[in-house]
Amino acid sequence: MAPEALNLRDIHLPEPISWWPVAPGWWLLLAALCLIIIVFFISRKIYISRQLNRDIKAELGQIKQQFEKTQNKSELARSLSILLRRASISFYPATDIAGLTGESWLSFLDESNASSSLNSKFLSDTGKVLLSAPYLPESSLAGDNGQDYDAKKLIQLCESWLLSPHKKTLWRAAS
Repeated sequence: MAPEALNLRDIHLPEPISWWPVAPGWWLLLAALCLIIIVFFISRKIYISRQLNRDIKAELGQIKQQFEKTQNKSELARSLSILLRRASISFYPATDIAGLTGESWLSFLDESNASSSLNSKFLSDTGKVLLSAPYLPESSLAGDNGQDYDAKKLIQLCESWLLSPHKKTLWRAAS
């Protein structure tokens, strides 16, 4: 029989496979990728936010070790004062606290400390040491002329402020 005699149709190929809609496996892969990216950024933010606390603890430990070696109260007060300044600027970057001095500085420290009690205030005698002791020579802190202070209490006071959670309210210096 001749091919013209058969009533055959031409070969038709199927439609090409479309890329849309995507197969369910690709949707799962996309969702997993988005989840991995979100978890990465959240964990990175947590790590960076805790880095400040790790740095403060390390520097506070160095200050305490240095004081145990030298017993230099003037250097202790100077180091704690600098650490408090740097930490407060890091904790409260939107406020203008870098220029605070005197009792307004101590008042800021008291108001921003969430764990302060009546006997652990910076406006007490222990905390007021931060205003003058860093600028006095070590010989004036020997205890004979009334300039001596309890270094352990000062360390505890500063440590309680540095390691406690802070009130995130905007603080304004009283004019």
